[in-house]
Amino acid sequence: MQPSPWMRSWCNSVDKKRKIGTTGYCIGGPLTVHTPAAVPTRIGAAASFHGGALVTDKPDSPHLLTPASRHYLFAIAENDDQRQPEARDVRRASFAKANLPAEIEVYASTLPGWCPTDSQVYNQEQAEQAWSRLLVLFKPALA
Repeated sequence: MQPSPWMRSWCNSVDKKRKIGTTGYCIGGPLTVHTPAAVPTRIGAAASFHGGALVTDKPDSPHLLTPASRHYLFAIAENDDQRQPEARDVRRASFAKANLPAEIEVYASTLPGWCPTDSQVYNQEQAEQAWSRLLVLFKPALA
């Protein structure tokens, strides 16, 4: 099956020399770690918002892919941090060992799902703070 003319045109207009950013929510969080591992030359920055299963005891745990990551933002829901506080420290240590920048922050008074405006647990103040951190992260990394 051939791509449509529109898709071919769009793909040809992408500047493949520029870096891109990736974001993920909840179970999409690990994808933001796997993506730089899969295409390290294309990803300039990544962010996970209330991401789940980022640190596990499995041999394929996303935190083990840290050396493939770039500039990173982990915006952690307070509720998730309370359930697995050691995950934050494991991520910090893995980024420090790889000598890579990462912002790993717990957002007070938040539950998983606090960023999307249509979520029942949306927290406008904390979501705006996380979004502003994302823009600060992406601006230099994707320029």
